[in-house]
Amino acid sequence: MPSPSAQQILHDVFGYSAFRDEQQAIVEHVTSGGDALVLMPTGGGKSLCYQLPALLRHGVGIVVSPLIALMQDQVDALKQLGVKAAFLNSSLAADAARDVFGRLMRGDLDILYVAPERLLMANFLSALEQVQAGPGLALFAIDEAHCVSQWGHDFRPEYRELTVLHERFPAVPRIALTATADAPTRREIVERLALEQAHQFVSSFDRPNIRYRVALKANARNQLQAFLETEHANDAGIVYCLSRKKVDETAAWLKEKGWDALPYHAGLDAATRNANQRRFLREEGVIMVATVAFGMGIDKPNVRFVAHLDLPKSMEGYYQETGRAGRDGLPADAWMTYGLGDVVSMRQMLSSGDAPAERKRVELQKLDALLGFCEATACRHQTILRYFGEEHPGDCGQCDNCLEPVDTWDATQPAQMALSCVFRTGQRFGVVHLIDVLLGKATAKVEQFNHQQLTTFGIGQALSQTQWSSVYRQLVAAGLLNVDIEAYGGLRLTEESRPVLRGEQEVWLRRDAEPAKKSRTSKAERGARAREAFAGANEDPLWQALKAKRTELAREQGVPPYVIFHDSTLLEILNRRPGTLREMSEITGVGQAKLAKYGDEFLQVLEHETNGAFPT
Repeated sequence: MPSPSAQQILHDVFGYSAFRDEQQAIVEHVTSGGDALVLMPTGGGKSLCYQLPALLRHGVGIVVSPLIALMQDQVDALKQLGVKAAFLNSSLAADAARDVFGRLMRGDLDILYVAPERLLMANFLSALEQVQAGPGLALFAIDEAHCVSQWGHDFRPEYRELTVLHERFPAVPRIALTATADAPTRREIVERLALEQAHQFVSSFDRPNIRYRVALKANARNQLQAFLETEHANDAGIVYCLSRKKVDETAAWLKEKGWDALPYHAGLDAATRNANQRRFLREEGVIMVATVAFGMGIDKPNVRFVAHLDLPKSMEGYYQETGRAGRDGLPADAWMTYGLGDVVSMRQMLSSGDAPAERKRVELQKLDALLGFCEATACRHQTILRYFGEEHPGDCGQCDNCLEPVDTWDATQPAQMALSCVFRTGQRFGVVHLIDVLLGKATAKVEQFNHQQLTTFGIGQALSQTQWSSVYRQLVAAGLLNVDIEAYGGLRLTEESRPVLRGEQEVWLRRDAEPAKKSRTSKAERGARAREAFAGANEDPLWQALKAKRTELAREQGVPPYVIFHDSTLLEILNRRPGTLREMSEITGVGQAKLAKYGDEFLQVLEHETNGAFPT
């Protein structure tokens, strides 16, 4: 009997009728024995690029992953597809680990997920040599490969030792995968993992289904409340905060306001973190308020929004965190509030750390790139992609700058005033004091330093305090001013400010919109965009019945609902209304194993609707 083709396994096991983007080329390359470096955005289908070759090649595929939560999710999902999958990590009891190890040695596994620490143990590497000589090793997949970079936001020192795979198993193909890597990080992955001969597959980093918005920070909590009420009343989402204290306070505040919100950070005990993560994964409409300790490897496809109440550290961090929204390809939001205070606190955090001077320099450069994104007047999709070395035509229709083009103004003279005030006060004061001087306010501090005698005292009364705050924020983001952390957030001139002060360079700034007043909305108006995104699905009783059946099956098996079927699969069932198992098999995401397990169950739900149980 001939071996099944990639296309056949794609349809029969995974339930897809066609590959996406470069998936087919990657699968064919690795299946034929070639090494590969795959850069693909979150939700772009990276897992399939190693899972399918593991099923096509002889032996077991070994997947190196730093994420216990992701291993569990991936294995649960593969088991639903009829794939013999397991994982080995510290969460397993000794008996369970021995059972998995025995299955590995007997050749009773298609795919095994393993933590890098476990893989690098001498006895485990020796066991893999026995497997290679017996049942066989299909491939090594190195997931989250950016963890190898010492300049990255998720550095894992164990990843640097993974060159041992190439040294001890030169005949076994390796595929390294990541969703976040700028050009320097890519070069480091190639060098550290000895992938010089690997074919590089770089997919577009664009996530066209995500709408990016950056709001000027006024009252961040009220802004978040308005955002949730008007757009995501019943949706699952993540709210990121910088500190553990702010996570706890924000989660408690949201709960008081009636939202199903949970905290997550490294300061919580493991049992609480695991319980909260479990609820987020397995229940509908839960909001996780978290530090960046949460999210890496979270495979929940129907996260409809990611909100940042504080500035992330870098464009890579922002891209990875926002990429946790809309993994199912349906519309999602990346929403962030931002102000000068964020810049000061983030610079302070980066500068006061224990990292070497070179690393601090790189981190501050990455932060500057993110500030440029926040203040950009161009298409945000275009700005993000340019950072990752990719062109985008702009006019995406999926960001605030394209939906509501930003008004700019010639701020050359106010910029000169602002910079001159910094210079004349000694380059040691923060924004509040500088604005008081420009507005001519004789405060105690102004009089203490005799700043009412300066030529810049009172010259800025044509602008309001809010407008001056905007000018200073944008001058910092443009690199004309630096925040001096050692001077408690005082501002200092940079070399780039000289041409402006000499009148040789114009300064154009974005005109900040007035903060929108919070409006009360009826329940019918809430979640308007969510209803629009799902084409009226939330109003359809059949949609609710399909989701209820999915939840029932998920609870019976102790898995998250999306492991049964993604929202996108349920939407296709809702819209196409299959009447037979054959028609059900044509739905995207319904492979043979899931068809056999769940086909009849969902056909019964559809049959009830046809018989009039649900009014149309």
